[in-house]
Amino acid sequence: MNDRWKRLLRHAPAVLGVALLVGAIYVVQHEFRTLKIEDIRKALDAIPQRALILSAIWTFAAYGILTFYDRLGTIYAGKVVSYGKVAFASFCAYTLSHNLGFAAVSGAAVRYRLYAHWGLTAAQIGKVIAFCSLTYGLGGMMLGGIILAIEPSAVPFIGEKVPHWAMYGLAAALIAVDLAYISLAKVLGSFKVFGHEVELPNVGMALAQVLIAAADVAVTAAIFYALLPDAPGLTYFKFLGVYLASYSAGLVATIPGGLGVFDGVMLLGLAPYLDAPVIVGAIVVFRLYYYIIPLFIAGGLFTGNEVLLRSRALLVAKNGGVAIEPRRGPRFSEPDFAVAAGTGAVALCGFMLLSLGVLEARPDFSWVDPDFADVVTQAGQFVPSLIGAALMVLAVAMSQRVNLAWGSTIVLLLLAAAFAVAQSEPLWIPAVLVVAAVLIAPYRRAFYRHAHLLSGPLQGASALPLFALVVCVLALAAFERHVRFLSDNSWWSVILSPDVPNSLRVSVALTVGVALLAMWRLLRPRRVTWAPWVAAQQLRYASLGVTPPQHADGIVWGEADRAGIPFRRLSRTLLALGDPAGADSDRISAIWRLRDLAQQEGRNPAIWMAGRSLLKVYADLGLTALPLDAAGLPMQSASADAEAERFLVCRAERDLAGLLPALAELHDLPAPAEPV
Repeated sequence: MNDRWKRLLRHAPAVLGVALLVGAIYVVQHEFRTLKIEDIRKALDAIPQRALILSAIWTFAAYGILTFYDRLGTIYAGKVVSYGKVAFASFCAYTLSHNLGFAAVSGAAVRYRLYAHWGLTAAQIGKVIAFCSLTYGLGGMMLGGIILAIEPSAVPFIGEKVPHWAMYGLAAALIAVDLAYISLAKVLGSFKVFGHEVELPNVGMALAQVLIAAADVAVTAAIFYALLPDAPGLTYFKFLGVYLASYSAGLVATIPGGLGVFDGVMLLGLAPYLDAPVIVGAIVVFRLYYYIIPLFIAGGLFTGNEVLLRSRALLVAKNGGVAIEPRRGPRFSEPDFAVAAGTGAVALCGFMLLSLGVLEARPDFSWVDPDFADVVTQAGQFVPSLIGAALMVLAVAMSQRVNLAWGSTIVLLLLAAAFAVAQSEPLWIPAVLVVAAVLIAPYRRAFYRHAHLLSGPLQGASALPLFALVVCVLALAAFERHVRFLSDNSWWSVILSPDVPNSLRVSVALTVGVALLAMWRLLRPRRVTWAPWVAAQQLRYASLGVTPPQHADGIVWGEADRAGIPFRRLSRTLLALGDPAGADSDRISAIWRLRDLAQQEGRNPAIWMAGRSLLKVYADLGLTALPLDAAGLPMQSASADAEAERFLVCRAERDLAGLLPALAELHDLPAPAEPV
């Protein structure tokens, strides 16, 4: 029972994210059904130039304040870094995490790459990341507590339905957390939480954390507020409550950029004060200023930095010097950035296609062949909305580097673009879809994981979902003719429409749900099994040309059973004993299967005595490479990466402290040899 509950809890964030997204779509559909693109365009034109300039100024100020998160974090970690470098790392990391979600992974990878090159150890970088994450939480709680204490009804939906005394109690609790943190920083130097030592900053730095984070939230909200016209009853303070609730909901959902969730809560919270087109117009400009433009700037800066580093190394080598490569933390290079950005773009396209029915009236098809026009007209938004739902599932699979997801995504994006052109949608819609396809097309080699469907011969575990998917697609094609009369016949509108028989609504809901579930089961990597470390497995591993370790708990084989990686279970870590050995074509899949097995068991993956050749792959898992000396223990010198040939790869900020005592035992074991 305990294991079952643990598995359920591991899926809780994903379930919550889907629930919030569904709720956001419902809000948009129910509250703003008459919203049209023309209305939004007029609202955008009505934003005065002064408001646009002021909003841009607040955007610069917001990203400027974010740099102090990292500035304080490096001081807390005990390594002083110049403000220019800190500002560069902060801007790149926060821009990426704002747009793509999964901030703990995306932002951390950028910080590890940059700070490692500037001389910080993995443990110090882990401290910077933890400090920055905690800082936002402290500021959000302090500001949220103050808002609830002054305006308990400012929170959308619940503010007017929950008694004020309950909101005051929540306000007191939020503020008390911050006060307790500051008090502990003054009284204690450190304390233990769940067996982990937490080192506190001094009281001055703790107070600065709270103030800077509160200022960050307030200034970011001002970007949006500056774009809104004067509205009776909507003070900045009330708006701040709506913004904080919207942004927090987007963070909880872990959806790239809080897409849909942030927008839905914002629409719901501002509905009593402003018309829907005005709110949506402000959302569009806010996302442009705070998300999209900074993403392109940060992407260009980060790519330029990578090119510059490599050029310097080559120049030193040509001049007869020793070219020392940048430190080998997770290598978050140009392809990684493009893949991450492409995955976020696919999710955006999926949500856009899901939402088209809300924003668009029926187009005019008089310019095309009458028979074709009839087919396209009748299809309406049913087909685009189904493609949008499929793209949301594919975006998740792409984030796990599944190769079938890459190809399927390009096909669906181009199909959706062709459909949008045929339906006379505004040209920017097919343009966005084509750009997303072009963005991910060159990076086929970056998607190296095999989908469950392609992992081996077709068996029951794959055949059943494939059969279910085909049946669901045929059923949806049959349902389409029963919903043509709806002005917006997207599948989720059909489910919510009172004009459709309940039996059809339930059938569409079940069919779409089963289709998406079947699609995911075909795309996801299959469930990982492992083999005990018995004599037969040791001989099989030795036949790959490596020396098997004497002590291991088991071994994971790649999807083609041509590469293996032995491991040990150490507390909360699944520790691989060396790089996978075997065929190069199967070594990467063995690494990913080790990671999946760790997730199945509620552990974190780690690799001891890893070589340089696969550090890039470990970086894709969000792991950090720590250089090891001849005894298998982490080196401490700043130039260690250039000297080391072996590494400990792990989530340093979480697991390094727990792994260090075990290394004393591990270093007595023979180091796994390189594959022959």
